Amino acid sequence: MSLPAGDKELVQIVDAALADASRRAGSWLACRLGCTQCCFGAFVITELDALRLAAGMETLRRDNPSLATDLERRASAWIEEYGSAFPGDVETGSLGDSEADRARFEDYANEAACPALDQATGRCDVYEWRPMTCRVFGPPIRMDASADTSSSNSHALGHCELCFVGATPSEVAACEMPVPHEHEHELLDLLTSSQETVVAFALLR
Repeated sequence: MSLPAGDKELVQIVDAALADASRRAGSWLACRLGCTQCCFGAFVITELDALRLAAGMETLRRDNPSLATDLERRASAWIEEYGSAFPGDVETGSLGDSEADRARFEDYANEAACPALDQATGRCDVYEWRPMTCRVFGPPIRMDASADTSSSNSHALGHCELCFVGATPSEVAACEMPVPHEHEHELLDLLTSSQETVVAFALLR
């Protein structure tokens, strides 16, 4: 399965929204190279994210094979360490969709470093192809899609705990980053698989 052509537009929209939110946030936003708190703990990625990471790995295997090999080594080591407790199919990397599987994932690999993280530099080695969760983490984003979308409704906004320290609710709300969920869902609907996974398995596709 190939990455939908519309993913490039989705990435551009999200990256532009992040740049604008970062400009408005200024020093309130702590995110920068070397800040890696959000790079620890397993998190769910969509099939679209997995395809994007797989495309990135193909590019690296062609243009930077040594880095690709190192990423594959890290991903394999991650699965070797955490695979036995994976709440899904460890052969395919597909996360289970039962309530029990989802409950188990809450406590799964919460302290594990993402295999895409270069811990020596604090750099994400697949930054250009990173999942949507990574692209929107940091600035205030709407946590409840059903909530009032007015920027004054700051209680519906969530952001990285390292950011906006000392900011007032109105200052947080003024830096809200819009997330194009509908566009992402449209692309997901184009895929023949809706399986979710984690980064390590996607890096080895």
